[in-house]
Amino acid sequence: MAKILVETSARHIHLTQEHVDILFGAGHQLTKKKDLSQPGQFACEERVTVVGPKRELANVSILGPVRKASQVELSLTDARSIGITAPVRESGDIAGSAPCKLVGPAGEVELTEGVIAAKRHIHITPEDAQSFGVADKEIVKVKIDSDGRSLIFDDVVVRVSASYATAMHIDTDESNACGGANSGEIVK
Repeated sequence: MAKILVETSARHIHLTQEHVDILFGAGHQLTKKKDLSQPGQFACEERVTVVGPKRELANVSILGPVRKASQVELSLTDARSIGITAPVRESGDIAGSAPCKLVGPAGEVELTEGVIAAKRHIHITPEDAQSFGVADKEIVKVKIDSDGRSLIFDDVVVRVSASYATAMHIDTDESNACGGANSGEIVK
């Protein structure tokens, strides 16, 4: 079986334009710092503070472009450290998820929901999906070989789209568990 790129997705935030305006000032446009591996996605120069009941996480990255709903993606360790119980969800599935406060240089936003721990997933092109023998929304396992930290991730959701670049995304907790390995193999 062919190898798949494994990328670590650290804590980050997706914002609506309304929330960008509140946090950074009316009419503010996010400033691209660098492109990410997924086409059209980028890390921004702007940062905010995520406030939970116990403490806060300062300088959290914002990813662009703006979205239809604001969402905060934390590792379970990050969420617990600030007193938030974040459900494990696919990106965009924020209904009933955890609340938090976001603090920017121009204002604050109280999110009543939106904090999740992202479900581990594979972005994959239709061509690569066919080659790997997987389908959209299929749940697979990914075997990671690393020095002293080899493991198999279960419950990995496959997301197929022509607008994706093929890569598996895991959070920092998961990356640490496999010793920061950057490639894996889909197993069923």
